[in-house]
Amino acid sequence: MRAVTLNSVPEAPAVAEVDTPRPEAGELLVKVAAASLNGIDVSTAAGYLQGLMEHRFPLVLGKDFAGTVEGLGEGVEGFAVGDAVFGVVMRSYLGAGSLAEYVTVPAGHGVAPIPAGLEVEDAAALGVAGATAVDSLNAVALAEGETVLISGAAGGVGSLAVQLAAARGAKVIATARPGTQTDFVTGLTGAEVHVVDFTGDLQAQVRRIAPDGVDAVLHLAGDGVQLAELVRPGGRIASATGLTQDAVKGQDVTVHTIMADPTAPALTALAGQVVSGALRVPVTASYPLEKVTDAFAAFGASTPGKIAIACS
Repeated sequence: MRAVTLNSVPEAPAVAEVDTPRPEAGELLVKVAAASLNGIDVSTAAGYLQGLMEHRFPLVLGKDFAGTVEGLGEGVEGFAVGDAVFGVVMRSYLGAGSLAEYVTVPAGHGVAPIPAGLEVEDAAALGVAGATAVDSLNAVALAEGETVLISGAAGGVGSLAVQLAAARGAKVIATARPGTQTDFVTGLTGAEVHVVDFTGDLQAQVRRIAPDGVDAVLHLAGDGVQLAELVRPGGRIASATGLTQDAVKGQDVTVHTIMADPTAPALTALAGQVVSGALRVPVTASYPLEKVTDAFAAFGASTPGKIAIACS
């Protein structure tokens, strides 16, 4: 099969022919219709995850997927060949990813049916970003009327988090570059979103909107220690980029380090919100598998929203 691979790291991703995987006990073989890029794919190719996760070469990149069940491993229940499914590749190592024509995934975690009304491309861009956004908002227990600062609001996670936070009745302050990114963020939801320029004086801009500090921060990009200074005493931070409690010693804030858990119920709930119209998956660019180099370049250029890859 064709797949986006690395033979070492750091290395530029390339499309190559590799063996089609076979489903082991408890696994599904999925023919991948579409996938999407995430920060972990870029970090893996850059070599940033060496020593943090096992790498198996040739390493097939990709976490998100949407497609059709082609085969069942021994003992799989609840799925049948022909089922439309989506989710996130959940493995303890890097190497058997979804940027390929086929992928095997554990049937018991990280996969859910695609409901009627959810487009395959949207399903393929929902798993990692959606689960991270939901888990971050839940970690800070964001409540109606509170003010949340979302750093990295134009990215895949941030663009979903802005919508979900607004739907909770929160006052949303979002960071973005002036121009295309700002226009993108302000168009995400019908609720008012205060967009601030992270390349300027962030402290002054946020304090003008929230003089006493924000109740919570979703740290999806930028300097987490600097963001912590904008939180009111007793406030909360959810960091998907590695900020820890030790990094903000002496400050009266609670840090939650996020490792998203895309369970089947979580994926199903997100899909339901998309189908109902309560949530929009912000796919702004789509590339065929053969143009994956262009897709990675677009990701590196901070293209807003999600970038989808058509795999078959």
